Amino acid sequence: MQNQQTRKLTNGAMMAAVFTVLLAVSVYVPLLNVVTTLFLALPVAWYSAKYDWKASALFAAVCLFLAFIIGGLLSLPLALIHVPLGLVIGLSIYYGKSKLFMFMGSGVVLLFSIMLQYLASIWLFGINVIEEMMTAMEASYKQTSAMMERFGAPNEDYDEFISQIMFSFETLLPALLVLSVFMVVWILLLLLLPILKRLGTDVPKFPPFRDMKLPKSVLWYYLIVLLVPLLSDFQPGTMPYMIFINASIVLQFLMFLQGVSFYHFYIHQEGWPKWVTVLVSILAFPLLSFTSIVGIVDLGFDIRGWVKRAHEFKGK
Repeated sequence: MQNQQTRKLTNGAMMAAVFTVLLAVSVYVPLLNVVTTLFLALPVAWYSAKYDWKASALFAAVCLFLAFIIGGLLSLPLALIHVPLGLVIGLSIYYGKSKLFMFMGSGVVLLFSIMLQYLASIWLFGINVIEEMMTAMEASYKQTSAMMERFGAPNEDYDEFISQIMFSFETLLPALLVLSVFMVVWILLLLLLPILKRLGTDVPKFPPFRDMKLPKSVLWYYLIVLLVPLLSDFQPGTMPYMIFINASIVLQFLMFLQGVSFYHFYIHQEGWPKWVTVLVSILAFPLLSFTSIVGIVDLGFDIRGWVKRAHEFKGK
């Protein structure tokens, strides 16, 4: 028991030191910080994968305290993103959760952390990051418009085009944020899990992408989101309009993934080489609408079953 407690403290001190070094480099060393920031969650994830939630929560609190000591308020936003993320990854491993649970939990925690920091920046410092960004974009576009006017280029169409872009960006910002967060989590898991495995941690695996199948309820949500705006008079800029347009973007992206998954499934059934899978995946992006329709059909009907049965019949 004493040896186990000593090992827990030793591992905690070692991982806290690693976290401190990575954080210091991430805050104070330009260029290199781009790399070290990607691995900030690793020490927390490794420790949390070894010990229960109480010890892991204490370790996470120590890391946040060290972050404040090292970089003050400058390093806290970075730590408040990566420490909870590492905690979710590690505890998911410790309690034997699936990789899908880890992915979804990490995405939700990262999104929650970003939103809390956004609200805190408004409440504590009076800084609205989104408004500042929109103001900077608008100022940049105005400078370009003024330059075009000086050179005698007509800028009426340009101004209208830019105003539409600004409105669309502001409207779709929640959906873009959600998709970006889950994309970042996916990339971080691709980086961190192989390292954790090398360090002796038994990490879960995703099933092959070709076997991905969304719940059928997602299809009903998608149909509702498409139909309700057609049956209602939602005015652009209103809250209901924003909710439904963002929900439709997220759900269409899920249908797109379902369609790409079907492509992978069909290519695997046909036994075609891997370069075909890569090529089809790339071509799916310019054919986004068609791929989304394929995903809807795949989710609504058992076409994978038809493909399997056709190959079984062909093999007889």
